[in-house]
Amino acid sequence: MKFGFGKSLARVLKSQKKFSRLIEKALKAPRKKAKRPTPSPYVAKPILVETTAFGSNPGRLIMKSFVPTARLPKSPALVVVLHGCRQTPESLDRAAGFSKLAKGHGFVLLYPEQRSANNSQRCFNWFRPSAVARDRGELLSIKQMIEHACERHRIDRSRIFVAGLSAGGAMSAALVANYPSLFAGAAIIAGMPVGSARDGMSALRAMKSGAPPPPGGWGRPVTEISSEIKAWPAITIWQGMEDRTVNPLNASACIAQWLEVQGLDEGSGRAEEKPWGWLQSWRTADGLKLAFYSVTNMGHGLPIKMRDATKSRRSGDPYVIAAEISAPAELLRLWGLKRPIL
Repeated sequence: MKFGFGKSLARVLKSQKKFSRLIEKALKAPRKKAKRPTPSPYVAKPILVETTAFGSNPGRLIMKSFVPTARLPKSPALVVVLHGCRQTPESLDRAAGFSKLAKGHGFVLLYPEQRSANNSQRCFNWFRPSAVARDRGELLSIKQMIEHACERHRIDRSRIFVAGLSAGGAMSAALVANYPSLFAGAAIIAGMPVGSARDGMSALRAMKSGAPPPPGGWGRPVTEISSEIKAWPAITIWQGMEDRTVNPLNASACIAQWLEVQGLDEGSGRAEEKPWGWLQSWRTADGLKLAFYSVTNMGHGLPIKMRDATKSRRSGDPYVIAAEISAPAELLRLWGLKRPIL
């Protein structure tokens, strides 16, 4: 009898060898490294915070603000900053440092923002009568933002200030013309006088060549709006003398406008030569009423002074320009916004 034991043993040995080779191959295979979990990217908390519900908002603007968590007095001041065309509150704030100043000096910062749906260049529509009429349009939206900030942060209503660049400067002038008692001080930076345009085409012509004076003089567009007002906030006008976007003739028109509105004689002003240009100021017994900062060798924008002389002359925003004077710091000095004593 033949049992075929040899063949069975051969098959077993062959299977064992095959299994051994598989084991050996598996042992020699490089081990795959365990994947480390990808850390979530750090998202910095935005400096400026948006508020969505602040009123009826007929101008369809965006409200952004910065409120310091420390050094904030019980009744802080409020500074309203209006950006220019092609800017955002964030781009202007990063370059000009208003939020850093708010943190160090203890005031609340408010940035109204224009939507591209309202203006393709994100300009405030200072030239549209419907946008700058009292209690209408964009003007009312900004006033509602101010009221909301005042109520929420217990703002000292005697210390509300506004500063605007370019289209924001023109809108600042419109705000003061319509709500003069609301503000303690205002800055019109590379802006336009009230009543200098009624539509986009006339605005462009006025910006390029200088606005022609209206019938009755430059004071009339303002006094027609606020005919019974006797007390006006102190106003500063800023202009780069190499500005190719807003003709410096418009700064002269702004000066003429607010001199007439406040009943000041042009010849009563004082002119001083400064390292950065010329300063003209008009004062009464009550203090500064009007000042003109004429900055030489500067184009269209907001002047800032850089501490590091070797630093690039670019600020990161083409409309915030390195100069020998810092408009934000000078405005805080004029407005009495000193660092709080802890």
